[in-house]
Amino acid sequence: MKKIRQIIERMVKVMLTLSGSITSLAILLIIIFLFKEGFGLFNNPSVEKGYALCINASNPVEYLSPEQIKQIFDYEITTWDEVSGNREDIIPFRFDEIFSMYPEEEFGIDYELLPEKLGEVIVQNPNIIAYIPEQYLLRENASVKTLPQENIRVDNFFGGKEWLPTATPSPQFGVLPLIMGTLWVSFFAILIALPLGMGVAIYMSELAGTRIHKLLKPAIELLAGIPSVVYGFFGLVVLVPLVQKALSLPVGETAFAGSLILAIMALPTIITIAEDAMRGTPRAMREASLALGATRWQTIYKVIVPYASSGITAAVVLGIGRAIGETMAVLMVTGNAAVMPNSLFQSVRTIPATIAAELGEAPAGGAHYQSLFLLGCILFAITMLISVSAEFISKRQHNKGI
Repeated sequence: MKKIRQIIERMVKVMLTLSGSITSLAILLIIIFLFKEGFGLFNNPSVEKGYALCINASNPVEYLSPEQIKQIFDYEITTWDEVSGNREDIIPFRFDEIFSMYPEEEFGIDYELLPEKLGEVIVQNPNIIAYIPEQYLLRENASVKTLPQENIRVDNFFGGKEWLPTATPSPQFGVLPLIMGTLWVSFFAILIALPLGMGVAIYMSELAGTRIHKLLKPAIELLAGIPSVVYGFFGLVVLVPLVQKALSLPVGETAFAGSLILAIMALPTIITIAEDAMRGTPRAMREASLALGATRWQTIYKVIVPYASSGITAAVVLGIGRAIGETMAVLMVTGNAAVMPNSLFQSVRTIPATIAAELGEAPAGGAHYQSLFLLGCILFAITMLISVSAEFISKRQHNKGI
């Protein structure tokens, strides 16, 4: 009988070890895949893959940055002297414009004459900049100069202020507006949720009667189980019009509306964990504090809250994690505008909302697809940084208590 029990214990131990190993390995593989796919973005050219930018060989311009290329084809830069060239007007030319200049029948089967015709257009127009597929370049034409392409740079990605991954000919992967939008909405959400959550947690733990506690506890836990899309509908139908009307804003889909809905969503997590942590304070500590002459409020903020600081920190971290990682609700109420936030009352876009909105339309393996994985890496890094900071703060508080 004893041997059978030992065998069962060993089997259970092996199963638990194997389960933990498989889980750890799966997490490690997910992280490796995420970062490998994301950082593949920096192996892509700044101009759309498979295309080239050509100018007349007489043009002195030797290099254009991704921002300058976009501005030229958006007609924001209109003369070559703005990019270290001559004082002449720029003529942007896209590949499909060749078919309006020549009848398609002239090109013959498989477009054999297309490279020659494109070369003619560039030679005849000294101020042209042509965006054409590399397969139609006439390599031996000395009158045509192909501008060099650099790969997407790390500083352009993390420091750029424009997120336009579908722009042609040069997609813009400036992630700064998305990072700022995420932090902006999450910070104000926690700023709203934390005092309210702590107040409710203290009331339920120390002040509420048994009857009220039994009513509030299930109601708050039920709020945590409501799907985020339901919160999104509530925010879109109730909060957004209310914010727009109360603050006389042109639109109600703002960072403030996103912060409010995230605060509501984070409240159940903060309240439940903080309340459980405070209820774990030994009864003897409460009684000792009261016996020494402390009032009930002094006991709460000088004895109970410091003792439960580790659990309260965990509540805050989980609340922040819920706010930062939320997708659907934020996607529905923040306006989804990838611009640098200057005010709490303007539309913004967060990293999770961007991934959810664009992943379905991004071609697998392309630069846009990889940039979304890199956004996931940034989200992972932010969450990990918050968790490590909270652990550090919690340990310091614990050591002070000792």
